[in-house]
Amino acid sequence: MFSTVLIANRGEIAVRIIATLRRLGIASVAVHTASDDLHVRHADQALQIPKYLDMEAIVAAAVACGAQAVHPGYGFLAENAEFARRCAEAGLVFIGPPPRAIDAMGDKIRAKATVAAAGVPVVPGSAESLETWSEFPALIKPSAGGGGKGMVVVRSAAELPAALESARRTAVNAFGDGTLLIERYIDSPRHIEIQVMADTHGNVIHLGERECSLQRRHQKIIEEAPSPFVSAEMRARMGAAAVDAARSVGYVGAGTVEFIVDGTTGDYHFMEMNTRLQVEHPVTELVTGLDLVELQLRAAAGEPLPLAQEEVRLRGHAVEARVYAEDPERGFLPTGGRVLALREPAGVRVDSGLAEGGVVGSEFDPMLSKVIAWAPEREDALRVLDRALGETVVLGVTTNVPFLRALAAHPAVRAGELDTGLVERVLPELVGTAELPEDVAAAAALVFHAVPQGADPWEVTDGWRVGEPAWTTWRLESRGEVHAIRVRGLPEVSAEVEGVPARLFRLPDGVAVELAGRTTRYAAARDGETLWLGRDGRSWVFTRHLIGDPGDRPGAAGAADGVVRSPMPGTVLVVKAQQGDQVAEGQPLLIVEAMKMEHTITAPRDGVVTELAVKVGQPVDMDAVLAVVHEEES
Repeated sequence: MFSTVLIANRGEIAVRIIATLRRLGIASVAVHTASDDLHVRHADQALQIPKYLDMEAIVAAAVACGAQAVHPGYGFLAENAEFARRCAEAGLVFIGPPPRAIDAMGDKIRAKATVAAAGVPVVPGSAESLETWSEFPALIKPSAGGGGKGMVVVRSAAELPAALESARRTAVNAFGDGTLLIERYIDSPRHIEIQVMADTHGNVIHLGERECSLQRRHQKIIEEAPSPFVSAEMRARMGAAAVDAARSVGYVGAGTVEFIVDGTTGDYHFMEMNTRLQVEHPVTELVTGLDLVELQLRAAAGEPLPLAQEEVRLRGHAVEARVYAEDPERGFLPTGGRVLALREPAGVRVDSGLAEGGVVGSEFDPMLSKVIAWAPEREDALRVLDRALGETVVLGVTTNVPFLRALAAHPAVRAGELDTGLVERVLPELVGTAELPEDVAAAAALVFHAVPQGADPWEVTDGWRVGEPAWTTWRLESRGEVHAIRVRGLPEVSAEVEGVPARLFRLPDGVAVELAGRTTRYAAARDGETLWLGRDGRSWVFTRHLIGDPGDRPGAAGAADGVVRSPMPGTVLVVKAQQGDQVAEGQPLLIVEAMKMEHTITAPRDGVVTELAVKVGQPVDMDAVLAVVHEEES
């Protein structure tokens, strides 16, 4: 076994790998960039590199620190055969499959041909003459990479050119390879994958399946093991097909064979093989009792697998929810910010790279952490997950936690009636309304109004005088709307909010607010004139409004003033218009990339582009002015 391992990754997966290394007594070395180092506090040693895709710098760091092996995690260089070769050339063990297996399965076109030759069923498709494909609906996907990036569903021939352009651009950006393939799109399938493990002695086993049908933008949100759809007989057949796929390329280590499954007939087709550890590996670990990172390490060190296929046992049910820095109520746009307060749930597994004070930017994947629940039965596991998500607090960054709770509680999910289109179909039920609850607004006003306990009331600026205290009107902005809320009195002694008796209690991890005799606890964090409140997995952000008139909010006019603002922090990827161009409402003006996802910004009205404030490659903040479109004068 190795004495020192370098982790060529960041965030929660780096922390996860370090945990196993520590348990096995192996020294861990983390790499980090100048602006991203939260994960390094868990490692025994840390080295700075220019970026996580810099193969030369990572190999040099591993050699310099005396590591014998490199664990790539997932994403970045995890499925890069050239990186595996460079590690070997430097005398380092790459903890993953051999380069030839990565090459064979990393190219989806070649992978389909390889597994088809081994007798594994595949989805019909082509890598040639993409522009003339005529069978719709169709699915475009990058030949390299994974994680749903660059995948586009095309419903008609008219959509094909733009879809190919977008998919190719994303593929080059994310994977450095613009090669695409197109295949028949199976409407409303289930996405079920098989975890395989192989050693250097010719042994290959599978560890059961994972149900990954709950997705948005072709990226998984909630995964579980085992699948509520798969019988023991079907598991054996799919597992055998996955093992055959792995054997066909001489696989070593942990890999995942993904299948598209017809939810009516149960027919399954090979989709791709991920030649790395999978994000959702914890659910397999919880139902098998195996540490997949440890198995990876032992396989890479040349040890035989510690168990045979007949010794694999699945126990209970596990469900994982991915916590993303995104806003489901705004079309899942990426968010960001500084983590002002963090509370992760107890009694469940949490894989996280977050820390209070850490900054979530737009340059990396939006996944922040994973909450994983286990119970003897599926229904109980979902209930445990809901409780855990309700206890999750991330203030300073908007997350998808309320959305996850709503999705896990949906009747179709509870019943196990899943498919990859379910989230899109029921989305209006899941995001609900962004309307601000009155009690939360009242709590925010009370917190802003509060003064330290025991302060001299003659020094309080809320209008307190002998006799009846005066009212103070707080104008608080939340999600673009300004709310005027009247408060009077001393919040921590006796106060009123809009005539309702109120009181504020300070707690070590937040506040408790009593309104009309009912007390509610909130996580709370204040940053200058901005206040975050959280409860039951939800969070609200308020900014003290100083302008005077609710209609005076900068940028609130939107289409009326022709100002085009960035809906999220990111980087300008494409500029499709020039100053002086005449444009129509809805016409694409720019493409902004955030967290490896593209977002097209369109003209808010007919008119002329009178101002273009950005250029390709320029970072932009949320609400930054990108362009101005003025109506053409008659």
